Amino acid sequence: MITLHSLKSADGSRQRPKRVGRGRSSGSGKTAGRGTKGQMSRSGHKRKPTFEGGQMRLVRRMPKRGFNQARRTEYIPVNLSALDRFQDGADVTPETLREEGLIRGAGHQVKILGSGELKKKLRVKAHAFSSTAQKKIETAGGSCEIVR
Repeated sequence: MITLHSLKSADGSRQRPKRVGRGRSSGSGKTAGRGTKGQMSRSGHKRKPTFEGGQMRLVRRMPKRGFNQARRTEYIPVNLSALDRFQDGADVTPETLREEGLIRGAGHQVKILGSGELKKKLRVKAHAFSSTAQKKIETAGGSCEIVR
């Protein structure tokens, strides 16, 4: 029976840490493998993830234009023509759209767009509707409901 105190790691899987700065004959004494001078030899130096050896970073070289909203809501667009596959009088929700394979991923917001024709009376529940989609759904006899 294996118990916690009898567990051992595999042979060779654990190496001893390299002890640097322990005399010249150790192979990494004096400057402790850091070389002489320069920013990498100093204590407390941390290399930033975007550091490129003093060259202008890619982040700073890339052009920046416009405004990127940090918390903008992204919608998954679904056209009206895709809703035609549902039965007449059916409830169309983000969950049923996911089951039908019309949208992928969880937790995304769905927006119904007015591209295509709708010939069936459907109760559509989504996070947003375009004005043309809303008109087409209501002229077909269906209803639109905004889900929060």
